[in-house]
Amino acid sequence: MKYEKLKKIIKGLGRVIVACSGGADSTLLLKASLDAVGSENVLAVIASSPIYPEADTRSAERIVKAIGTDCVIVETSQLKSEKFIENSIDRCYYCKQIIIDKLIYIGNNKGFNNITEGSNVDDMSDLRPGSRACREKGVVSPLQLAGLTKKDVREISRVLGLDTADRPSDTCLATRIPYGIPIDRALLQKIERSELFIKGLSIQQVRVRCHGNIARIETAQDGLDKVIENRDAVAERLREYGFMYITLDLEGYRSGSMNGTV
Repeated sequence: MKYEKLKKIIKGLGRVIVACSGGADSTLLLKASLDAVGSENVLAVIASSPIYPEADTRSAERIVKAIGTDCVIVETSQLKSEKFIENSIDRCYYCKQIIIDKLIYIGNNKGFNNITEGSNVDDMSDLRPGSRACREKGVVSPLQLAGLTKKDVREISRVLGLDTADRPSDTCLATRIPYGIPIDRALLQKIERSELFIKGLSIQQVRVRCHGNIARIETAQDGLDKVIENRDAVAERLREYGFMYITLDLEGYRSGSMNGTV
């Protein structure tokens, strides 16, 4: 079974830091790490930053504690990095470098000799500059080493009773901004508030892509009707947040519709 292979790989790493986002991949990685080496040899770390919705950070914290271990929430400083702010095609590379450096510092001070993260086999076919930073800094991706696809992750998570088994994939808020458009806190907040409002309509998966003063809403097919039914409220609220024009992408949510990112 692939889960047993995953645990064996983790066991060979010794004391590990698990970078946790609260998504299906990192949650399964954390569960497998606890099963493989015990809570005394695992440290769950959650990155907190304006590029991540606050609700997601709090959700990740609850998920980690529900599994049965504590976590460290570390503030990352992407908005202090000129290379990140300028939003080039290597934005994710610079972002990942910042996060990994924080994890290395924690690991050195707390005696954890390996850093792990939750990329799966399917992620290897995507444009992910952050993966290069992981390779350069020696971060281990146990799900990939064990040959787990996203489908495997969800199936194993269901067997283990993890609440994240069917959680939609998500990415940081910066992926809603086209390359070359500088990233700032106000723009991230505008996107975060817009997505939070739309999710409040019982829509699980949504992206508000920012094209200047235009908001392009992407949602899963079952969410299109809900947005249309509530179009006046959505338009009014997003205008309050600073968008002038609000559009609904009729193709629905899809991976890689902006910048070649998820």
